[in-house]
Parts: sequence; structure tokens; C-alpha cells
Amino acid sequence: MVSGSIVALVTPMDAHGEVDYVSLEKLVEFHIQSGTDAIVAVGTTGESSTVTVDEHIKVVLKTLEFANGRIPVIAGTGANATHEAITFSKMFAGSGVAACLSVTPYYNKPTQEGLFQHYKAIAEATDLPQILYNVPGRTAVDIQPETVARLAEFDNIIGLKDATADVSRVAIHRELCGDDFLLFSGDDLTGLDFVLAGGHGVISVTNNVAAAQMAKMIKLARAGDAEQAHAINETLIPLHRHLFDEANPIPVKWAVREMGLIADGHLRLPLTELSEHLRPDVREALRVAGAV
Repeated sequence: MVSGSIVALVTPMDAHGEVDYVSLEKLVEFHIQSGTDAIVAVGTTGESSTVTVDEHIKVVLKTLEFANGRIPVIAGTGANATHEAITFSKMFAGSGVAACLSVTPYYNKPTQEGLFQHYKAIAEATDLPQILYNVPGRTAVDIQPETVARLAEFDNIIGLKDATADVSRVAIHRELCGDDFLLFSGDDLTGLDFVLAGGHGVISVTNNVAAAQMAKMIKLARAGDAEQAHAINETLIPLHRHLFDEANPIPVKWAVREMGLIADGHLRLPLTELSEHLRPDVREALRVAGAV
């Protein structure tokens, strides 16, 4: 199953706000050539909250087409309505996606039992592997390790993306869920420490612009070479920080365009382009990382 350095891929859009599939193909090639281990299509960084249902499905399918079996593709399928998350998962049945990434229901703030029942319903409605996604900073709900452990008993709930930045949870989840349950960091700033603590990889925003560097770092970390991995991470820390100077994916989409990987950095409202006074910091972070 998927592990290592995984990109939370941006969804490129042209100046008119339409999805730019030419640039999407270019991004997929960039990651294959850079050694990225897998792609998450239409997650939070891929603007899942502003694309239409038809666009959501098409971007995932086009990403699969462009990847052509050379790199696993994980589909973002999360929603705050359980029936909607089930519908998205069913739509990708037989498509070739490696797994679905399903964020905890946002805004409606379910209880731990509500979270369990939400994911249980999804798991029972599809055979596709499911990766839970915990990001309390965006959703206002935190799925607790004990709830994750209950869900890990379902055969097709295979892992967790944890964006809490609480590295201590790696050991807790390993103890409760077993070594085969996949653990991915969703926080770039603590991602290396997460992997060194026993995590299986990262699902990364920084990976959009420093793909080769992230791939090498995570490979070193998983091999136990903490010293060299930390040396690479030191060059990436400015990116880890400045790519979140405004809400993701505002800075990273600007950075991907700055690198020439996409033709335009358009975002859909309510997201707006990166504030001008923040651009020098992001540009310098790209330089320090060796991305430009």
C-alpha cells in the first residue's frame, strides 16, 4: 500500500477560473520525475471546497489518466454529510484509485460516536480503501486515537492522515491500531519528526514545490538516517512556514506558478491571490529549498 512522500496536489485553474488540464498533466509528470511516492487529487490543497462535483470527479480521473499506473493516486472524498462522502467514494469504484482520503466532517462538529458512525457507514458502503483525515484546525473536530482504533478494525479503513502536529500520537496510534495501520503526517513542519517516530510518510503541501527534496528526505528518514534527513529539512523549514502565511492553498498555488509549473495561479472565491507583501518571503523560501 501507499507510503512515503505524498503530495497534496493543487488543482490548476486558468485565468478564467476553469480547471487547466494541460497544467495538471505537467504537474503529474513533475512529481513522477521527482520521485514523489503518490498523489492526493482534490484534497483540501486541491480546492475540494470550491470545485463542482463534476470537476472533482474529472480532476481525479484525469490525474489517474496522466499517471497511467506510474504513481498511485488517492482521491479526496471527504464531506461533512455522510451520504455525500459515500457518494464520492462510490463514484471512484473501479477507477483505479489506490485509496480515498476522507476528512472528518467539518462545521457540524460531530461527537466521537458520530465520527465513528460516519466512517463506519462509508466503510460499509464501498470496498475502496479509506484513509481517515484529522485536521482540527480546519474542521473544529478532533478524532481521538480511541475512535481511530475502533475504525481500524474495518478491513478497508487502512490509515490516518494526522494534521494535529502532535507527534506523540504516532506511538499511541501504533499501539492501538497495530503496525500495519498506515500513519501519515499532514503537518509539514513536524512531518519529519512524525516519520522518525514511526510514521509511514507525509501527505504534504511543501511537496508541491520541493518534490525531489521531500522524497529524498522521507526516504532517508524511513531508512533511519535522521542526520541527513534533518539536514534537508533545515532547507525546507522556511517553505513549511511560509506556505501557510495565508490559508492553504493560497501561498502554495502562487509558488507553483512562480516556478512555472502551472500557467496561472487562479483561485476561486472566497480564496484570493497571495498578498503582495508576503510574496518575497515565499520566493526566498523557494530559493533556500533549491526549488528555483
